[in-house]
Amino acid sequence: MSRLFALLCAGLISQIPSGALRADETAPLPREVRTRFEIPYRLTDTKHVLVRVRLNGKGPFNFIIDTGAPALIMSEKISEKTGVVNEKGWGKYRLEIEGGLTLPATSGLATDMFQLKGMNAMGLAGVELHGVLGYNILSQFRIEYDFTADKLIFTKLAFSPPKMVGLGEKAKGGQGGLEFAGDAMKMLAPLMGIKPNFETRSRGLIGIEIESSGSTVRVRSVFAGSPADKAGVLVGDVLVSVAGKKISSGDDLTQAIAKIAAGDKIEIRVERGEGKKSLTIETGKGL
Repeated sequence: MSRLFALLCAGLISQIPSGALRADETAPLPREVRTRFEIPYRLTDTKHVLVRVRLNGKGPFNFIIDTGAPALIMSEKISEKTGVVNEKGWGKYRLEIEGGLTLPATSGLATDMFQLKGMNAMGLAGVELHGVLGYNILSQFRIEYDFTADKLIFTKLAFSPPKMVGLGEKAKGGQGGLEFAGDAMKMLAPLMGIKPNFETRSRGLIGIEIESSGSTVRVRSVFAGSPADKAGVLVGDVLVSVAGKKISSGDDLTQAIAKIAAGDKIEIRVERGEGKKSLTIETGKGL
């Protein structure tokens, strides 16, 4: 029997540790030193690998993984939202990547990259891009890509990247004059009738842990005060369907909740004892 962790941010399921919360416990899950993280991702329309992050508790923001970038880089607007203002562009950020990976003090550069400026102006990626994760983040992990799966595997390495040097103040003029390209695309987009429409919605939080055996998916734990708890989901309930999709495996649940956002109302049908019950959950706000 495999144990799965349905976090509650829609579309996110991963292995859970032993000794997880019981339904009647109100304390948070015990924190342990983790070295392996399952990071949900999606491919943009331009086939960039996109993950969702929070910076200093703000977000979620859309960042692409860029092995050619030297550092964590975000737009100046996003930096301002985090409360970090630095004339030289650099600042310290608490970085949280969806999937449970947190770096409490990460150096980041606030500058408007011409590449992202142009892509956003034309709506090329299909979503608004807010920044990139570069070398000073990626070098700390071994990253496994499988484009047939919905998650990347980040494994922590015993390596600390050297201090960043050579990017200059806000990297102005450091893009070889190519920053003009971003401004040009921004001006051309409306002339070409292009108006990007980016919908930013937080993932829906449900608040259950599950375990599966064969074709049976059972609720292992319900987080106290979560949307599932408020809706009346109980430990031991067998999931029959979620949001209209029949549930017979953890993967079915992943697909059922993949596009559910915060504030959505979804129907969950469960088997309880000898009968079946239909419950309505209004999802909370995840990452």
